[in-house]
Amino acid sequence: MSGTGKPLRSEADEPEEEEEAGEPSEAEETETSEEAEPEPAAAPARRPAPTFKFTTFLYVFLGLLGIWMLIDQSARNSIAGLLGTSPGTPGPLYSLIGFSSNYLLLTMLLAGAIEMLVTSVAYNFTTNWVKAARVQKWSSAFRKVQMAAIRSGKKDRIAALKPHQERLTRLSGEVSIAQFKGMAITYFLLILIYTWVGLVILNANAVQQTVNLGGSTINLIHNVGSLPIPYWFIIFSLYTVPFSLVFRRILKHLWLRRYAAEHQLTTAPPASGSAGGTA
Repeated sequence: MSGTGKPLRSEADEPEEEEEAGEPSEAEETETSEEAEPEPAAAPARRPAPTFKFTTFLYVFLGLLGIWMLIDQSARNSIAGLLGTSPGTPGPLYSLIGFSSNYLLLTMLLAGAIEMLVTSVAYNFTTNWVKAARVQKWSSAFRKVQMAAIRSGKKDRIAALKPHQERLTRLSGEVSIAQFKGMAITYFLLILIYTWVGLVILNANAVQQTVNLGGSTINLIHNVGSLPIPYWFIIFSLYTVPFSLVFRRILKHLWLRRYAAEHQLTTAPPASGSAGGTA
């Protein structure tokens, strides 16, 4: 039949572009699905397995050995006796500085120098002088700020200092642990060398034990007056103290110079007029 109206259009006659205009393409669907997929969670990092450190083992071993020697006299004498105590029982240290027990004061002097040199090297090796100085400076400054916060009575100021206090405590502990490592070697050598010197003097005869000191003759094995301390202990201690101060100061100076050279640090010249007066 015929009509004046416009002919109807079937859905098949519609252009395909209009039908699929709002639908995403296959490539877009794939890309969207890939973006939508959640990424797998990263596996938690494992802590590295502790490694064996020979230096730490040595520090602990010498520290425990020193405690054992201090408690057990027979063990102390046996270990010190391995160094040699008389011409009849020679050992490495006695052969080096024993002089057949004829010059006991010289033997004591050299033994004190060796002891303090080794302990100073160990203490200098385990101590970071720059870190120790910084921690000491920070501790002094922190105490002032902490006391001011406590006096103010404000809890928020005190609480704000807690993270800084925790960090300072951790750094102070690291410095203390490093110093304890050097003290373990120092402690062991003190007991060992003092015991060795005492055994050398005990094994000497009465003539060798008698020395001229300050115009008077004394026997090194006798006690000082009514004190239960022999003369040799006092003399040997007087030998070791100055050696310790000198060696530690020299080694610390060398350590700081090497640190400055490695980090390319330069010492600032003194400010004008700091020495007093003006030109």
